[in-house]
Amino acid sequence: MEQPSFQPYAKTLSNEVHIEADIETVYAYVTQPDHWHEWHPTSVSADNSVHGPLPKDHRFTEVINLLGLRIEMNYRVVIADAPCEFKMAFTSSVVDGCIYYSLLRDGHGTRFIRTLQYITELNLNGLHARMAELSTRAMDNLKHLLEMPQRSTA
Repeated sequence: MEQPSFQPYAKTLSNEVHIEADIETVYAYVTQPDHWHEWHPTSVSADNSVHGPLPKDHRFTEVINLLGLRIEMNYRVVIADAPCEFKMAFTSSVVDGCIYYSLLRDGHGTRFIRTLQYITELNLNGLHARMAELSTRAMDNLKHLLEMPQRSTA
């Protein structure tokens, strides 16, 4: 698997969770940005114009709420290797980086690893700690959502 490198000086947040759902279900769900607002606390909305997992080189936008600021993010999918890897590069007026998903079969479920690497010129006290907290919450939300009985992720 490709390493999720972005810039050597970028800040990195990596979270891992075991989800009691098959790898194909997890991949199909997390690679649809219009679902992100259902599990990631910073995601407000996304416009991806594609139904289903996004293909390599697809571009889309997302609006996030970062510490009370609404920011439009522009993404490009750089890896779409179902059901094991997905990577996006993003840019905006205040933060640039990449998000990398690694999925591994783990018993009857999936080990999902989300790595965020970012650079920003914002000099806000506590930004990295707050982003770490929100990333942890996102993984807990995702686990809960995908483990709900009879959850349809299509």
